[in-house]
Amino acid sequence: MKFNLQSYTHKIDAILLSAGATCEVYGEIDGHQLLGYDLLRENLPVVYLSTGIHGDEPGGPESLLHLLEHGLLDRQLSFHICPVLNPTGFELGTRENANGVDMNRDYFHLQNLEVQGHVKWLEKRNPELFISLHEDWESEGFYYYEINTTGDATKRYEYMAERISEVMPLETGQIIDDHEVRLKGWIYHAAEADMMEHWPEAIYMVKKGCALSFTFESPSALAMRHRVASHSAAVNSLLDYMYEES
Repeated sequence: MKFNLQSYTHKIDAILLSAGATCEVYGEIDGHQLLGYDLLRENLPVVYLSTGIHGDEPGGPESLLHLLEHGLLDRQLSFHICPVLNPTGFELGTRENANGVDMNRDYFHLQNLEVQGHVKWLEKRNPELFISLHEDWESEGFYYYEINTTGDATKRYEYMAERISEVMPLETGQIIDDHEVRLKGWIYHAAEADMMEHWPEAIYMVKKGCALSFTFESPSALAMRHRVASHSAAVNSLLDYMYEES
């Protein structure tokens, strides 16, 4: 079933605005507004969530919607949220945008209007934690990339892995997408891009000073409910560990 971009955007907008968030239109592409939301609460940690940078990965946006509908904003946190970074890709059902470009490799050169506007929006924001929601059509289990300039946190991995495994197995390969796996389903990524000058959003965020980021990847081959469950478990376990358990 094709992802319904209009319905999704309407639902996200209604939830966030009703919670007191503000919305900024940071650009427009082919008739689609590019939207960023802020829900700021005084003296609370700031978490930035993004999804929808690849138009053939509906599990990320669907998971964000599920999280918003099930209490994410009840947490004692501040949020920046970008719910769909690549609307033309979702219309086409392609990883790339309508210009045929993988936007998640454009955060160094900034050649696409979507990324240019997004970076201008991000320049005004300084979250302490970045989370992005993705899918991988080649994987059979859940895995994630962590970029961390604050020091090791194996206990956090153990906590998260236990919670995620309750709803989905972790990917078992020792090499995932050409990256060495530190522990099952966990890629501890350097704060540098795999390809020089082809920065994904996560590398841009660490370069601008966000010391901790997580890119969550669910298997595209599984039913949507399983993808949503795994992303929800990953996000909730991470936030529980960082802001409730530790």
